[in-house]
Amino acid sequence: MKIKFILVIILSFILSGCVGVSSKGLFGTGVSVAFDPRSVGTQIDDSIMQKNLTARILVKDKKYLLSVKSKILDGRIFLTGKVDNPEEKLLLTKLAWEIKGARSVRNDIKIKEDFNFKRSAKDLLITSQLRTALIINKNIKATNYQIDTYKKKIYIYGIALTSGEKDLVISEAKEILDVENVIASIILVEELRIQKD
Repeated sequence: MKIKFILVIILSFILSGCVGVSSKGLFGTGVSVAFDPRSVGTQIDDSIMQKNLTARILVKDKKYLLSVKSKILDGRIFLTGKVDNPEEKLLLTKLAWEIKGARSVRNDIKIKEDFNFKRSAKDLLITSQLRTALIINKNIKATNYQIDTYKKKIYIYGIALTSGEKDLVISEAKEILDVENVIASIILVEELRIQKD
């Protein structure tokens, strides 16, 4: 009995060491809390704003769950995705501005068109190529960036440690074959309201 109890404690100690600390956003990428340049308080504020915005959008219409993506960095709200008409785009912008603590709203939502498999596959390939390039480049903290591609236009959201890193990320995006435009919403660490010590 005593041996089983000790074995359970040892196993639980070993297994608890395997669990990492990360936050997972609506975009589906995990960003390590330890590597995020925002203070823990700012990360929590952004997370609360994110959940509040997601809830408001879903209350309006559940169809937005898959068609609209949002990201909040230091109180700045970024929206991407596709909607049926311009009125919906305006409605989502208004919802974003109503979130307590919103400092700015950037709406890159597009109006829906007929599905094009070839274009969608190309957009996915562009996103994958840029993600790989950011991971390989040792001068870029790849975990601090979110990438979304639509109609060969790359949308990059994230936090750069330096202006050199920001320029490098944009440069990597422009080097990818078939990219028509790069829309970067990259905040520098020095622009954050509250930074980690």
